[in-house]
Amino acid sequence: MKHIVKIMAVVVAISASWLGLLQTSIVSQDYTWLLPIYFIVSLGCYGLLMVGIGLMQFPTCPQEALLLQQVLYLRFFCNLLLYIILAEDILEAKDFLKPRGVDVGSD
Repeated sequence: MKHIVKIMAVVVAISASWLGLLQTSIVSQDYTWLLPIYFIVSLGCYGLLMVGIGLMQFPTCPQEALLLQQVLYLRFFCNLLLYIILAEDILEAKDFLKPRGVDVGSD
């Protein structure tokens, strides 16, 4: 709740300053109407800059990388074992069904 209050305060402050510039004619009327667009573009550039800086400073975690690699190897071997078990079950089912006249496809 506190974060939304801060955001609303910033929005109100920016809106008030923009309306003040419109009323006092310190800045030309042609440029004053473009200020919200400039603000949005500047906010987007700032966001991209922060993402880029965050990516450049992203820490490497060798312990977590090793753990992830171990988990991936374990998952691979579990899937391989499951495939072997299923292949044996399929062959056993084919051998069971062929003498009973069921078409089980080609070998």
